[in-house]
Amino acid sequence: MKTTHAALAEKFIANTAQTDWHDRTLWLVRQKRDKAVHTLPEWEILREWASQIKNHTLSQLSEYLSEFEQKAKANGIVVHWAADAEEHNRIIYKIIRKHNIQNIVKSKSMLTEECQLNKYLEQKGIEVVDTDLGERIVQLRKEPPSHIVLPAIHLKKQEVSETFHRYLKTEKGNHDPQYLTEAARQHLRTKFIESQLAITGVNFAVAETGGFVICTNEGNADMGAHIAAVHIACMGIEKIIPKARHLAVFLRLLARSATGQPITTYSSHFQQPGPGQELHIVIVDNGRSKHLGRKDFRNSLKCIRCAACFNTCPVYRKSGGYSYHSSITGPLGAILNPNTDMKASADLPFASTLCGSCSHVCPVKIDIHEQLWKWRQVIVAEGYVSRKKKTGMKIISFVLSRPSFYRFSGKAGRWIMRTFPFLLKNKLNPWFHSREMPEAPKQSFRDWYLKHKP
Repeated sequence: MKTTHAALAEKFIANTAQTDWHDRTLWLVRQKRDKAVHTLPEWEILREWASQIKNHTLSQLSEYLSEFEQKAKANGIVVHWAADAEEHNRIIYKIIRKHNIQNIVKSKSMLTEECQLNKYLEQKGIEVVDTDLGERIVQLRKEPPSHIVLPAIHLKKQEVSETFHRYLKTEKGNHDPQYLTEAARQHLRTKFIESQLAITGVNFAVAETGGFVICTNEGNADMGAHIAAVHIACMGIEKIIPKARHLAVFLRLLARSATGQPITTYSSHFQQPGPGQELHIVIVDNGRSKHLGRKDFRNSLKCIRCAACFNTCPVYRKSGGYSYHSSITGPLGAILNPNTDMKASADLPFASTLCGSCSHVCPVKIDIHEQLWKWRQVIVAEGYVSRKKKTGMKIISFVLSRPSFYRFSGKAGRWIMRTFPFLLKNKLNPWFHSREMPEAPKQSFRDWYLKHKP
């Protein structure tokens, strides 16, 4: 089975109605982001501040991580370090075994998705219940999230209704969102009450205080972390920021970029364990240090996981999250995944129009489209492209670098399109699969310009 972006996207777009709906829904989120942004005259100043704070932090990352560890330990937090996904999972399993824990709830955490924690624990006979509504929906369906903020955005309410009827015994055919949400609430409330361990992600970790912040709209991270006797927070090394006062910058950017809200409903600060509770934090590298060493790509570690680049990307909106065959999808995944497995992710940087919209909306000014272009150069140089693509690019390079030959090719191409249209309008031409071939003009713009210029 092919797992390239092109092959998986072809499967997604076969359902035209779903593709159009997915496209419109995400563009609506992009429009909400724009409306929220335009209410802040200082928006571009905030973006610049956030970008500079992150640039500074990445330049002194080891010092800030050490400071955070020192302060967190002084607060009573148990700090663990994991070099990779396997070590991250082993650490969490060790804590589970130590306390003989059976009931685990987890809030949204893209790091644990990246590390495939759920799968690892399931293989050990341990069930983890995802408590974010979207995450729980896809978990019941045995699917990964298709979006890092809106995990079930690829599903319509009818599909959610069918899933809940099968697993939660809700009324068959009842598609009312309020009814379905209430059913999920009642189902998850029991899981929270019975939980012994809560696993969460981390949105921001503050070196100055040794505390961290989790942002949710459903309050599920708080429910888990305050009820369970053990709380494990999982964070990538890039989540660190230097000072508590810097939080104000990022919290004003995050929700507006993600969903168009002024701020997330819950921005929860964790400084120390509650009475009788254990609080652990697992700090994970998993290829981030390697990424930090790549000069052209290091600033992708500034990402605050708002997914604004997903919602604006014409390719992601049309091809769906599963076409990226990785836990981190969209334009962000296309610049992060080649770092960890270049061969498996070699197709992803080419899944882009390079329109620059992703960079335009990024709240921390990551040059996403430029990194996509640079990854293409690296991937070609390393030999991770098909011979067909490589040959095609060499031919195009030859033509475009020779103006006279380019003009001759243009004239020949226009003549063929007018005289023998069937040579292009056939199944052998991949462009013709989803596009109408244009009518060939009688002359090129250059010829018209030379004829009409003053």
